[in-house]
Amino acid sequence: MKIFIDTADVDEIREAAKLGVLDGVTTNPSLVAKTGRKMREVLEDICELVPGPVSAEVLSLELDGMLREARELAAIAPNIVIKLPLTADGIRATKHLTDDGVRTNVTLCFSPLQALIAAKAGATYISPFVGRLDDVGHDGMDLIAQLVEIYGNYDFDTQILVASVRTPTHVLEAVRLGADVATLPYAVIGRLLQHPLTDIGIERFLADAKKIPTS
Repeated sequence: MKIFIDTADVDEIREAAKLGVLDGVTTNPSLVAKTGRKMREVLEDICELVPGPVSAEVLSLELDGMLREARELAAIAPNIVIKLPLTADGIRATKHLTDDGVRTNVTLCFSPLQALIAAKAGATYISPFVGRLDDVGHDGMDLIAQLVEIYGNYDFDTQILVASVRTPTHVLEAVRLGADVATLPYAVIGRLLQHPLTDIGIERFLADAKKIPTS
């Protein structure tokens, strides 16, 4: 499974990239706003740091505006992926862009039927928001299981990008279900490495190492 980082913080991306396992980046207007910088500047910096896919979201809700913004964003760097909302105009834009050879990430997916339509429109990625489903009393990972089954039934090329990830458990379940990608906050990436028995083992090794004669 590919691991993306979900942030617009260049420092977080730089640190995550040092692990050597980062495959891409997802951003959104909320994340960019937190930086206090212009969107284009942020995206340019990210694309220089990460050679993999970088999702950049359009702001318009109308088809013509989406297509105009998509072309502007795609011109920033060859690894830009256009992020579009799962609306009627968003699906139309997805189809237009796919036909033009532009990669897309259809976001704010909360149902398998939404994901079916996105796949039929040729979306490169579909972003189901598991954490937000959990917040309203649904099991977000049930949606991932449904998408893996549906996409597998019909050999759709659309990749399942698990989004709104809150915990390492979300990541584990995504891997076990066979999702293509999970996009994680910086803090969750760090938690994937943590286990108390690892810490205890290191402490014991270091304590024993001090007992080894040096001469």
